[in-house]
Amino acid sequence: MNGKKVCLACSAGGHLTELIQLESAWKTFPHYFVSDKRLNAIDLGKREKVYFITCPRRNPLKLLWNVGQSLSVFLKERPSIVVSTGADTAIPTCLIAKLFGKKVVFIESFCRIKEPSLSGKIMYKIADLFLVQWEQNKEFFPNAVFSGSVF
Repeated sequence: MNGKKVCLACSAGGHLTELIQLESAWKTFPHYFVSDKRLNAIDLGKREKVYFITCPRRNPLKLLWNVGQSLSVFLKERPSIVVSTGADTAIPTCLIAKLFGKKVVFIESFCRIKEPSLSGKIMYKIADLFLVQWEQNKEFFPNAVFSGSVF
């Protein structure tokens, strides 16, 4: 990934905590975050570039607004790769990246042990690399790569 810009897209809260745990993997590359405006994302924005976008929460109008915001950020930043831990806030960014021929890495949430997340079900179909943190998740995502826990 040398010389490539990384977009780190996720919902705030636990999803963002998981991406921050992977800091050693992205810190040396030009990068920015896309998240919704909650406490840990606001705190992160004090030391990193963070774009705050609307969290859809399964609301079609908010989803449309999110898509517009995500597209605007994507066109401004032009990342080479998007890395995401989900959830709904980040999915439009990932889909836009795929439409522009960029690589997408998706990491299924650590809290998903017995059933897949909705964002995981969506992203499994389009991610260039799909990682799971629990071996048993391969039952739902047979072509996923078991990476172990980010914690």
